[in-house]
Amino acid sequence: MARVAFIGWRGMVGSVLMDRMLAEGDFKGFEPVFFTTSQVGQKGPRVGITIPPLKDAYDVKELRTADIIVTCQGSDHTKEVYPRLRKAGWKGYWIDASSALRMKDDSIIILDPVNRDVIDRGLKTGIRNYIGGNCTVSLMLMAIGGLFRENLVEWVTSMTYQAASGAGANNMRELVEQMAFVGAVSRKLLAKPATAALELDRQVLSSLHDKAFPKKVFGYPLAANLLPWIDSAMENGQSREEWKGIVETNKILGTRRTIPVDGICVRVSSMRCHSQGLTVKLRKDVGLKEITKIIADANDWVKVVPNTKEETLKALTPAAVTGTLTVPVGRIRKMNLGERYLTCFTVGDQLLWGAAEPIRRMLKIALEYIG
Repeated sequence: MARVAFIGWRGMVGSVLMDRMLAEGDFKGFEPVFFTTSQVGQKGPRVGITIPPLKDAYDVKELRTADIIVTCQGSDHTKEVYPRLRKAGWKGYWIDASSALRMKDDSIIILDPVNRDVIDRGLKTGIRNYIGGNCTVSLMLMAIGGLFRENLVEWVTSMTYQAASGAGANNMRELVEQMAFVGAVSRKLLAKPATAALELDRQVLSSLHDKAFPKKVFGYPLAANLLPWIDSAMENGQSREEWKGIVETNKILGTRRTIPVDGICVRVSSMRCHSQGLTVKLRKDVGLKEITKIIADANDWVKVVPNTKEETLKALTPAAVTGTLTVPVGRIRKMNLGERYLTCFTVGDQLLWGAAEPIRRMLKIALEYIG
């Protein structure tokens, strides 16, 4: 029976992964062993079967006993432990939610509803590292992967609207603290129906610049605001988050011809789910009805939302999608730029298809492969 090590299962992505595995009854057919960076010897999570006490996530000798390692611990842990494991002769499968090994030549970025052929080819040729992709890139490909599959995409711009949770659990908490701060200082004005909107606006703006405003984590106000920069700077003027669009899209798809992908990544004040406004230049003119069918038929989770105000506002928002595996795509139409220019809007839960779900599914694929 295969032995599977789990690291980082208590964090945000790891917790979602555990919830999904329990919901799907995945803890069977293998021996799970849980590792920790801080609570060695304590009891592990309840997964429906007896498991040993928590083991040390830095213990290479212990980790070497696993056939598969699933980690959501983060890049720092991967950078410290992974090289030591391989140097010690470990030949198992490393399945990682972090970005540390994402662009290595001996790794595959996993998104099996989109690139199962690439994953299968990697398994057959001896690739041992399977890495979760950038959340917005994965969600974009879940949404319009059918257009790529049909070789219809000449280039894409992805203008993203990324939730606070994409930055981490502490960022989620700080956003709520910021909203509470704005609400508290505005309460007296809200209690007066005659308060002018401009007066309320001035009060909110003043609160964002208040020295007491909570912004230790973000560094800036996100509530009642947006932040048009995510991640570090690249030499070409992109942020690293924007750079990931082109390199990860093409690596996931295994393209021979690089498909240009670019845009601006923006942090917005939604708690969960990343949204994207996409502009696609098609390689040829294809009718809207056929395009819609190609998008809708690409996988079991994408859902086309009719381009009406009512359906859009009901189904194409973070509030509608949070906690689900559905990836809706709407506002699909040809642009005034020409018949080969398509625009659409999509939203998806980045903690699911953007993080935990590809990891969960890759574990099942690896277990099936090794028998």
